[in-house]
Amino acid sequence: MNAQEQPAPGISQPSGFNVPDPKDLPSVRGQVSEEEWGLRCDLAATYRLAALYGWTDMVFTHISVRLPSEDGKDRFLLNPYGIFFEEMTASSLIKVDLDGHPVGETPYFTNPAGFTIHSALHMAREDAHCVLHLHTPYGVAVSAQEGGLKRLTQFAMIVHDDVAYHDYEGIATDLDERERLVRDIGDHGFMILRNHGTLTVGLNCATAFMRMYFLEQACKTQILAQSDIRPPREEGPEIGAKVHAQGAPAFVPGIGDNLVWPGLMRRLARNYPGWDI
Repeated sequence: MNAQEQPAPGISQPSGFNVPDPKDLPSVRGQVSEEEWGLRCDLAATYRLAALYGWTDMVFTHISVRLPSEDGKDRFLLNPYGIFFEEMTASSLIKVDLDGHPVGETPYFTNPAGFTIHSALHMAREDAHCVLHLHTPYGVAVSAQEGGLKRLTQFAMIVHDDVAYHDYEGIATDLDERERLVRDIGDHGFMILRNHGTLTVGLNCATAFMRMYFLEQACKTQILAQSDIRPPREEGPEIGAKVHAQGAPAFVPGIGDNLVWPGLMRRLARNYPGWDI
């Protein structure tokens, strides 16, 4: 291996650079519990939905799910490197420990440092079963603005009062940052990582995805509204609080899930079938 072929620091890379096509993997369904298999399918679907909505940054963001505890140890599902979001499958997801290291055999490799953000929130928040983190152009653009998200649109007002902020500390490889991430998000469902991107948490993939949809729409419409030479009109805190309360049921598991998740699964089946293998 020459210098140009060396993997980045922190990346666990098997020898040979042989990254199999995920559709060629044998299914792990018979090797895991039905509960884990269901979570694998939901997470693989969420990755493919992110691709469908144009929310990918090659392989450089993560969506993670917390698994039921095994022998008192916490385990999580995470995407491997070498697989794009639109080709993610339930069987190709990697089970990792709190430090992002694979648990068991896998033909893929991961970046344990990439799990820093996710592990912090999974460990601190009982309701953070799913953590969804993106680097979209609109989300990153708003994260770079001094004033952050503004109450310019209904999208923004639905989420504005539940958005937390975390200052940029560089690429998230320092485990010490976990404490500050947890402190900054508090009990919020949304977070803007300044100069970095967007993040949502949820009791399940459907809730985290629904939250991200509204946050991303809020960021996109803010940038579009600011493209005019005239300053956009921003609503005040009172009407913002009213709209936030009106929109809150969309993020309640069991209510919000049924609004769009079944339709999203049908859309996914038409566009990116095969996640549930």
